[in-house]
Amino acid sequence: MANLNNPFISLRHKNFRYYWFGMCISQIGTWMQNIAQPLLAYKLTDSPFLLGLVGALQFLPVLLFSLFAGVIIDRFPKKKLLIITQSASMLITLILAILAFTGEIRYWHLIIMASAIGMANTLDMPARQSFVIELVGKEDLMNAIALNSTVFNISRIIGPAIAGILMEYSGVAFCFFANAISFGAVLISLFFIKPQKLENGEVEKGKTIFQNIGEGLRYILRSEILFSTIIIMAIVGTFAPNFSVLIPVFTSKILHMKEAGFGYLMSFMGVGSLFGAVYVAAFSRSGPKRIILRIVPVAVGLLLILIAFTDKFILTGLVLAITGFFFVMFSSSSNSALQLNTDNEYRGRVMSIYTLVFAGSTPIGNLFAGAMTQFYNARIGFVSCGAAIVVLMIPILILLKGARLFAKQ
Repeated sequence: MANLNNPFISLRHKNFRYYWFGMCISQIGTWMQNIAQPLLAYKLTDSPFLLGLVGALQFLPVLLFSLFAGVIIDRFPKKKLLIITQSASMLITLILAILAFTGEIRYWHLIIMASAIGMANTLDMPARQSFVIELVGKEDLMNAIALNSTVFNISRIIGPAIAGILMEYSGVAFCFFANAISFGAVLISLFFIKPQKLENGEVEKGKTIFQNIGEGLRYILRSEILFSTIIIMAIVGTFAPNFSVLIPVFTSKILHMKEAGFGYLMSFMGVGSLFGAVYVAAFSRSGPKRIILRIVPVAVGLLLILIAFTDKFILTGLVLAITGFFFVMFSSSSNSALQLNTDNEYRGRVMSIYTLVFAGSTPIGNLFAGAMTQFYNARIGFVSCGAAIVVLMIPILILLKGARLFAKQ
């Protein structure tokens, strides 16, 4: 227990406190929309594949433009970029809320709005990841990353539960309105934040955007820890976080429950994820663990397969909670491993690659999960995603072990 430390130590930084509380409110709204949007898409189409398409289009811009976003983040102040992206997200979500409230919402509206949110997130997600070190410094970085994850997972507990109740009694429009308002919390917190100035924190000027992208990619390829972590993250990011596609169908067709059941299942996962984030925060001073970066992804794959064989609400919820625990352990540790091993002038580009493989791969995973669920059923959807992770991780682990043995000779 020697490595145990205060899991909330990063909150001693005033900048991070403002950011943490603002993000907590914003993420509750985001999760309310994350619950409402897929259910609305499923109701409008009755198609798991078209449901998956909405999720895919929300992350497609991340897949297409993340490399360019990384250079922009390294060139401009991250606080100003976040003000722009959060304001844009507020406007887009407000339009969606008005369409839903007036009853004029159509499937093609969801397609356009999901794509627009995706464009904002392409810049917003890596900018937020890169911004954390300017709030706490390098010493508390891993703790802050884990606490950032607690924001995401506290909201995952609260947001789905509120969304499920709101949708059952008031309709989906109120979830969209709540999300639009919640972006204001981040904008207010950013007003009070005065970020630290980092040494060597700016990209070299006088080069084209493609030259800067190339430099960032070569920087990653030269580092075994950066490259291997990103490859594993690409596998996990593609096949693990497809819950917004799989769980609505699993809840309806397998568990025979309505909207509230979906919200509660997502809250189960949020509870497990929160414990995973607190665990990483408590042991953050010892740095990212190799076993978490290498073995935990296999555990996540096996747990996804196990979910497919559950048919009771409580059992499904418990396995989802355990899955969330291990998934957040891996994602927080991999994020920390990347940032702790990256020079400041490359941070935006490295974290844009992180966003690319973690969130940008989601369209592929959503379409894969949606197609497997459409043509077979929700159980096969979970099994296929879990099996893909396990099968793809085997050669990666063999190659990494072989590389270490070769290095010792």
